Amino acid sequence: MCLIYFSIVFCQVFNDSVHGHIALHPLLVKIIDTPQFQRLRYIKQLGGAYFVYPGATHSRFEHSLGVAYLAGELTQALKTKHDNEGENLIDEKDILCVQIAGLCHDLGHGPFSHMFESVFPEEEKKKHEQISIEMFDYLVEENGLKPLMQLYGLSDPDLIFIKELIDPKPRDKHGNWPHEGRGEDKSFLYEIVANKTNGVDVDKFDYFARDCHHLGMQNNFDYRRFLKFARVCEAEDGKKHICTRDKEVFNMYDFFYTRYCLHRRAYQHRVKTVVEIMIKDVLLKVKDIRIEGLEKTLLESIDDMAAYIKLTGL
Repeated sequence: MCLIYFSIVFCQVFNDSVHGHIALHPLLVKIIDTPQFQRLRYIKQLGGAYFVYPGATHSRFEHSLGVAYLAGELTQALKTKHDNEGENLIDEKDILCVQIAGLCHDLGHGPFSHMFESVFPEEEKKKHEQISIEMFDYLVEENGLKPLMQLYGLSDPDLIFIKELIDPKPRDKHGNWPHEGRGEDKSFLYEIVANKTNGVDVDKFDYFARDCHHLGMQNNFDYRRFLKFARVCEAEDGKKHICTRDKEVFNMYDFFYTRYCLHRRAYQHRVKTVVEIMIKDVLLKVKDIRIEGLEKTLLESIDDMAAYIKLTGL
């Protein structure tokens, strides 16, 4: 759903291979048009899997568009249900922030996606989520997007919120709320893009559907049905979580079974693993070569976003 602030906002429509025609807010389109985001066109979603499955050539670019779309769909569905019951749990800024987080959650992936993280020594490793947050800051700064974000009602706390959604923190041992962007009354919003509570999030909704589509496998999980039945409830721990009806248990069984099948048949495929070991060996051979135009090596690039955006895949 598109948002209205000072004037009518016109969304741009993308024809996605999985979700069909999807409309994205103009602020998201502005982010998509940046060099930092366009880089994702050259990052293989499934690393070396295309050496085994010829159709698995899709990129982090299209996956990110899909996650942004589904993040908006789920947040809007929750808002509509609770607005109809007189509960104002979610506002329009929340929806826009969650969509931006979904769009930018994979900005930090390196060549061949997860495989690239294995190139670095354990003490120097950085999670791709952490790099995504640094790249998001770099993207906003380099492209002067802050004034545009302010035009659509987003302030500094909202930018903090977006980065927290990309990599939510766990509560401390005393159960204290660890985030600044939104209060504990909106804790359920942190379960939409990257759900650290039970793993059920729109990131997986998209890559299950997208990966199965390109791998030629069956996806039994129906994310559209989940969107219809999801709502915010107070769970047994006394906290607000995104929940679904008990009769949906079989759809959730399919969610976890699909994940298992994808890992067994594709993500951890024996030949894919061997191919990625060889690619890793090549990257280790060139790890000390300087990146063109910058005084940074391959391993040093993870601390310099200007260098990191030059790293792509085949």
